[in-house]
Amino acid sequence: METIENNTTNTVKNNAKEQIPFHCRPTPAFISASWTALFIGMISFCVGLWNSNMWLNEKGYYFTILMFGLFSVVSVQKSVRDKLEGIPVTEVYYGISWFTTIVSILLLVIGLWNADLELSEKGFYGITFILSLFSAVAVQKNTRDIHFLDRQKESKTP
Repeated sequence: METIENNTTNTVKNNAKEQIPFHCRPTPAFISASWTALFIGMISFCVGLWNSNMWLNEKGYYFTILMFGLFSVVSVQKSVRDKLEGIPVTEVYYGISWFTTIVSILLLVIGLWNADLELSEKGFYGITFILSLFSAVAVQKNTRDIHFLDRQKESKTP
């Protein structure tokens, strides 16, 4: 009977997550690719708005959704990373950042669904929006990784 209990205890201990120290610096290629993708996505979206035949209020709506979405995904990435690093994040803030990210995507989808645009234009705005959101997360992650590693390096330096 003792053997079974000891094996169960060992299994539970082995299943616990071990915290592996982070020490991988993002490569310059990945950093530049992330920034390039962010600029390509944002600039393409904005050039598409500039050249479109939409009313100014429609252009403002889509531009605001782009900015709202970018802020939201950076906020999600920050709160997820804070939780992983043991920095306290309230569940309210965490939930709001996810909620606003989903809302920004839904607002774009609803706006494009009801817009009087060609299907190719709708696809263009959707793809550049998602490219911008994804690359904003990558840029935020790279920035956070570099800052974290620099802080670690400074604390170890005598």
